[in-house]
Amino acid sequence: MTHFKASELFDDAPVKRTSDQWYQRIVDQYSVDEDEYMSQLVALAEPEEKYRRAVEATARRIVEQVRDQGDVAHAVDKLLQQYSLDNEEGVILMCLAEALMRVPDPETADDLIRDKLSVADWKEHMGKSDSLLVNASTWGLMLTGRVTSLDSRETSPANLLSRLINRAGEPVIRAAMHQAMRIMGKQFVLGRTIKEAIKNGKAYRKKGYTYSYDMLGEAAFTDADAERYFQSYREAVKTLGERMDEWGDAVPKPTISIKLSALHPRYEESHQHWVMSELAERVEQLVSEARALKVGITIDAEEADRLELSLRLFEQVFRSEAAKGWGQFGLVIQAYSKRALPVLAYLTALSKSQGDEIPVRLVKGAYWDTEIKLAQMLGLSDYPVFTRKENTDVAYLVCARYLLSHATDGAIYPQFATHNAHTVAAIAELAKANPERPFEYQRLHGMGDALYDTVLDEGNPRVRIYAPVGAHKDLLPYLVRRLLENGANSSFVHRLVDAKTPIGDLVASPVELAKSRPVFRNPKIPRPGELFGQSRRNSQGYNLAV
Repeated sequence: MTHFKASELFDDAPVKRTSDQWYQRIVDQYSVDEDEYMSQLVALAEPEEKYRRAVEATARRIVEQVRDQGDVAHAVDKLLQQYSLDNEEGVILMCLAEALMRVPDPETADDLIRDKLSVADWKEHMGKSDSLLVNASTWGLMLTGRVTSLDSRETSPANLLSRLINRAGEPVIRAAMHQAMRIMGKQFVLGRTIKEAIKNGKAYRKKGYTYSYDMLGEAAFTDADAERYFQSYREAVKTLGERMDEWGDAVPKPTISIKLSALHPRYEESHQHWVMSELAERVEQLVSEARALKVGITIDAEEADRLELSLRLFEQVFRSEAAKGWGQFGLVIQAYSKRALPVLAYLTALSKSQGDEIPVRLVKGAYWDTEIKLAQMLGLSDYPVFTRKENTDVAYLVCARYLLSHATDGAIYPQFATHNAHTVAAIAELAKANPERPFEYQRLHGMGDALYDTVLDEGNPRVRIYAPVGAHKDLLPYLVRRLLENGANSSFVHRLVDAKTPIGDLVASPVELAKSRPVFRNPKIPRPGELFGQSRRNSQGYNLAV
């Protein structure tokens, strides 16, 4: 049974509820039936046929302009395009990239390289790209694959040379893979320090972009970790505040994004007392210092089981003297969560009760694989996230429609994070119904350059770059998420630079795609309780985190 009726938010006279009442709706919506809920969302995402046609026309124009610029892909984009996650070689590189940063000793790293690199068919990728980096990488992988799979009986001079290389090969390969990670890190990370990031972002600021700086670091395991990240955030706020005049009269101003999991080692429901006291105190201190320096603060989203806890902590800080009357304390909402829409209604009610605007960054979502696996491990009744990408896209459009409606005027400052031309065009069309309403687009550093350069050339929208800042050792969790997003052959960024992908596929409505399916949910992803098919029921656990 669906506990939440999405259409309520779009009625002429929407139901008036307090933030506490909306909070209970959020709790009830955790694992709502996807088919039933999606039947509501597809009816709301595209209110009229002429709207759908206008969005597709705008999206087509944007994609055509991007492709007319010629080769707009970064070298790393091309590498990820060639070695995407739909082929064995791409999966091997992804596994190596992720694993080598955690393997503690060189002997194990060498064994891993020997085991993985020797089984792939690297020759299939040679000459498939015009990128020097891709072809050089492919040649090196062909060589190392040969080096790590030699037969000791081969005795020709060439083979003897290869065997000589073999004796010292893996350490060289290991060093090369770590260097490759650093190269890819530079693609996605703006700078090692906030000062370096501000300097490196100067060229983009001249183009009209602003920034949200994310100090890399999450999942503090000790109080010492949390204190280190806390001081990192404080230093970032202080440095940015002191250099705020470099932005001149630009609107909007740069902000800092923070992760609650980086600020406390036990950021979980079972330790809510410490979260609502110790963690809340740290966040209030950051808000106080940021407010004094006119630097906005945004709380990043994390796993679904931390949503309710994060909302309670946000409300406590929002109502504190540190944030009251400010209007620059915001948070991130993930559209792949079935609870995203009632969360937005909750935040709207919270804002109106106090009179302070809340900046809200709407994203698609970054922990999908984790959410699916955790729900399966617990044997829950269903998943807290959608099981198809197009369902998430539909939910995103409904959330965007609500954020740009008159119902949130003065309560929410909408920030739309996307690299999808159809989504960008949909938001532009939705904004026409409320033309005086300020909003902004957001994109990740290292992604979406060509798309948003085109958008900026077309008009004067606000565009903010989400820019990670930090040392190489803090890069792993963020880099792996970016590699997964970029490496997937279904990702828009991947297909935009792939000339083989028809423009029609890039601008097609996700609503039409969702409705074309026999059922909305993905039948290849059984419900957690049905994971073992007809053989037996999955063991049922209890989710103590919500």
